[in-house]
Amino acid sequence: MEKKKTNKKFIIILVALVVLGGTYGTFKYIHSQSHEETDDAQIEKNMNPIIPRVSGYVDKVYIKDNDFVKKGDTLFTIDRRDYQLKIEEANAAMIGAEGNFEVTKADIGSALASISVSDANVLSAGGNIESAKIRLGRITSDYNRYENLYKSHSITKQQYEQALAAKLEAESQVRVLQQQERASAFQKSVIVAKSKVSDKQTEVAAANIKRAKALLDAAKLNLTYTAVTAAIDGQVSKIDIQPGQLVQPGQSLFYIINNKEAWVIANFKETQLNKMVIGQKVTVKVDAYPNYDFQGSVTSFSPATGSRFSLLPPDNATGNFVKTIQRLPVKISLNATNDPEKIKLLRPGMNVDVDVHLK
Repeated sequence: MEKKKTNKKFIIILVALVVLGGTYGTFKYIHSQSHEETDDAQIEKNMNPIIPRVSGYVDKVYIKDNDFVKKGDTLFTIDRRDYQLKIEEANAAMIGAEGNFEVTKADIGSALASISVSDANVLSAGGNIESAKIRLGRITSDYNRYENLYKSHSITKQQYEQALAAKLEAESQVRVLQQQERASAFQKSVIVAKSKVSDKQTEVAAANIKRAKALLDAAKLNLTYTAVTAAIDGQVSKIDIQPGQLVQPGQSLFYIINNKEAWVIANFKETQLNKMVIGQKVTVKVDAYPNYDFQGSVTSFSPATGSRFSLLPPDNATGNFVKTIQRLPVKISLNATNDPEKIKLLRPGMNVDVDVHLK
């Protein structure tokens, strides 16, 4: 009799398990027709790397691990002394370039004044030559007349020689004045050539001023870079710097996490993507906060599977091939209707379960 009771209990338990299993299986099957789920998903946030723009030794650190900061807050400073000296050096170069420019401008002014004097000398020589030529013509006429009179013995030899001397003197004066005119013209050409050289020197001096100003501006800009500030509001990661440490441009030191915006990257199997489209509703359960369901939507699909973005992507063209199901990253944006305080609690890398509503 006891044996029969045992058999009845077993049958009841077995039937109950079959009913429960069948019910759960039916529920999961019906659910799978309108949902796609995966637990291969993580929270993502913008992680802003802190990278110095100038090199130098850290002077002072104003933050600690995991501190919250506001945009514009000073995170740490680099020793400013070297950059202040560079500003003084650039400023001295600027003053020297401006001085050279003023000197070349003065040279041009002197050359222009000399050109004006040369022009006046050339004009004066031209006028004197014309006067000398007129006088030579008159004296030549007198000489010709005296020569005829001397040949006819109407005047004395002394009078003839005086007329000849006057003629030779007038001719000599014309030649001297012509030489002076040529000398003035040559001097003018030399001065004009020098003025052109001075013009080029002025252009070079002006270019040197621009270069010196650019170096001065760059030195001032680099001085501002010695104070490294936060570009966004957020929370800093672990601080791996300390006073006296040498930092280099482009060196990633730590991160600021933007806590205002978060999204999910879910890696779905390629066989799950058949009915998934952009815009579908998504329910996100975070392992750390199981009592709150985050709402989101499918935003975009990765252009390639995750394996293609790995450091050493698989090459199936060689060796034995074993077909494995690939996973495709899908971006899921969290809706603005979610509690902002809950969004702030999320941390990049947290595991989540994702349920995409296909219908």
